[in-house]
Amino acid sequence: MESKRSTRVTSQSDTDHISVELSSRRTGMSFQRTRMSADRTLMSVMRTSLALISFGFTIFQVFQKLHESNVLKSSEAPRHFGVALVLLGIAMLVVGIGYHLVFMYDLREERAQLKVDGLVHAESQFPPSLTLMVALLLLAIGVFAIASMLYGIEPFG
Repeated sequence: MESKRSTRVTSQSDTDHISVELSSRRTGMSFQRTRMSADRTLMSVMRTSLALISFGFTIFQVFQKLHESNVLKSSEAPRHFGVALVLLGIAMLVVGIGYHLVFMYDLREERAQLKVDGLVHAESQFPPSLTLMVALLLLAIGVFAIASMLYGIEPFG
């Protein structure tokens, strides 16, 4: 018995079209992976900034309370160290947010150019970055913390 096989003959142009379409889809997905990678980088910056801000604020508060209870006569050096750590955490966060915004803008521009060139078909909008929103919230908390440390402003004073 002869086995009957159904074979579909595809032309070279069909194969080329399929290959181009698959490449276009992979390129579109690579933009999503790159965006997620940028969010992970911002989260790393946030973790380090949070550690610096919280550690600096804690050092400041501990030595201020020791000074207020007359356990220490002078607590200026540790308090300045605490302020410096908080300022370093805030500065690192500002630079990280700025880098993230510039990188995402460039990524959007690159995707738009690929769409104009016909290399990416789908219109894929990047959703708002929850990571960026949390980073901005952390920045606000850091600013409130430094204001509290330097000027005794509530809610952390």
